[in-house]
Amino acid sequence: MATDHAIHAIHAMRRNYQIASLDESSAHQNPFEQFKLWFEQAREADLLEPNAMILATVDEQQRPMTRTVLLKGFDERGLVFYTNYTSRKAQHIAHNPQVALQFLWLPLERQVMITGKAEKLSTAESLAYFLSRPKGSQIGAWVSQQSQIIPNKNLLLTQFERMKAKFQQGEVPLPDFWGGYRVVPERFEFWQGGENRLHDRLEYSATPATPDAPGGWTRQRLSP
Repeated sequence: MATDHAIHAIHAMRRNYQIASLDESSAHQNPFEQFKLWFEQAREADLLEPNAMILATVDEQQRPMTRTVLLKGFDERGLVFYTNYTSRKAQHIAHNPQVALQFLWLPLERQVMITGKAEKLSTAESLAYFLSRPKGSQIGAWVSQQSQIIPNKNLLLTQFERMKAKFQQGEVPLPDFWGGYRVVPERFEFWQGGENRLHDRLEYSATPATPDAPGGWTRQRLSP
């Protein structure tokens, strides 16, 4: 049980954010352009795994679950990650494709939160990425029955060696149970830490196309 001293120490933990600000006059009107700018700045800052993002899904009982996955590409169609199609996250997405993503770049005092719909990539897109992976990672995709209970790690290592021998000659084929998803954003929120907890929060919401106007994005400031 936590001691009073430990609890007090946690209460006292705080940081006054002062690195930067996020202003409507300088932020892009297009959230993808703003994300591209911040992502490149996170890369240039040499952060550990700047493409790491928390993916939130819900199961059939509407219970939420999060895990960290790696962003492997993005453009104005959406943000891409790869996984085993029999994994827990994939089962959740099959039941409810509405998901949330979060990037946390603490050294830059920034967060990006995205909500949208996850869609499977085409086999051609998944294959193109799969062939770009190191051979060990390709074999690992065949070995892991992601999210399934296993007795011990030795089973994985043994299966890896078997698959390594099987695919010793030639290319490793794309597993039919492995591939990518594209999260098509419906909402972005860019969060920049501010002094005295007056954080900057800019929200972009997708507006659907109509017969009279093309779709676009509405931007507004949120109170911290």
